[in-house]
Parts: sequence; structure tokens; C-alpha cells
Amino acid sequence: MSGFDLSGLTASFGGERVIGPLSLSVREGERVGLVGRSGAGKSTLIRLVYEQVERLAALVPQDLGLVNALPVFHNVYMGRLDAHGNWYNMVTLVRPFTRDSRDVKSLLSELGMTEKAWMPTASLSGGQRQRVAIARALYRQSGLLLADEPVSALDGPLAHQVMTLLRERFKTSVIALHDVELALEYCTRIVGIQDGQIALDESSEKLTPADIAPLY
Repeated sequence: MSGFDLSGLTASFGGERVIGPLSLSVREGERVGLVGRSGAGKSTLIRLVYEQVERLAALVPQDLGLVNALPVFHNVYMGRLDAHGNWYNMVTLVRPFTRDSRDVKSLLSELGMTEKAWMPTASLSGGQRQRVAIARALYRQSGLLLADEPVSALDGPLAHQVMTLLRERFKTSVIALHDVELALEYCTRIVGIQDGQIALDESSEKLTPADIAPLY
């Protein structure tokens, strides 16, 4: 199952509550777009959900969580570290197994990153780094995606290409997006966050950008 039903989600910083308490239920097969202005609590909500469903989910955090000292290949491979024993992962650091090498490079090819497989991650541009984090999430082969602004550094056509790929590969998703048009096009449900609370929860088909504008 890739859906979840969570309640009592809350977070505070410096003694001040920044989100919740709130509940979020996502059915298997739903693609939820989290929208709202910067600072509304979208990133915090993604983190809170991930803390509850970590084993079920693939994550693309806003800071990407990449290891700069490792090449692109190994950053992608980390998406499935928990699927293997320590000895297997240690061997892979030196000489990846054929199947893993093929699978990782196939994902990088889909994202236009084939030639970057053995480059140090630290040397990549912002958009390239974002695609590495997306490849890592895809490599995890999870039914649930939690992503925080996964295409913010990508230009229009590439952003659409990646959003299409995420829609195809993940049965269920919760994606924080600043771009309202992308959210309406690629998500089946829109959840609007305002001042740490859910201020909007509606099917994408029933909404227009004007309906979402007040959240900003």
C-alpha cells in the first residue's frame, strides 16, 4: 500500500508552532500537489510525513541530500542502500555489479544525464543535482513519492519531462510545488497550506489558478 492516514502532525521552532496540528490522508493512486507561499509550512509537512512513512517512501528533499564527495552513480545507488547488506554496498563503492550499473545508467539516460554517471556530484549545476536526486528517488522503486520542489531548478520543457516521469513511475505522490500551473496539470488533488494549516483541499479538476492565488 502506498497511501497513508496521519493525524496530529505538528512542528515548532524556537518555541513557536509553525505547522499543525493537522491531519492528512492520502489514498493510494492520488497525486497531491502541496501549494502555498514560501514559509507556509510545505517543507515541514513533507518532512513530518516522511518521518512517519519513511520505509514506504522515496524522498526528494528541497536540499536534495546529496553526498558531494561521491560520484553521481553512487548518489543514485543510495536510493536502495537498505535493500542490500553492508558487504554488497561496500563492494559497490569499488566496483558496481552489472545489474545495478545498468539500472542506474538507464535512469540517468532518461533524465539526460548519461555522461555524468562518474562525475563528482559537487561539480554539477543546480539543475543537474536536482535530476540526480530525482534519479535516486526513482531508483528506490517505491510506490510513494514525497518531493519538495523537485523541478524548481529545471527549465520549462525539462520540468514537464520530469513531472511526467514522476507521474508515470509513482503510483502515489505528495509534491510541494511553487508553480501552480504544474500542480494543476500533474496532480489530481491540491492541498493548500497557509500559516501552517490546510486552507484548501480540492480535486485539481475543480480548481483554476485564480482559486489558488489567495494562498499567495
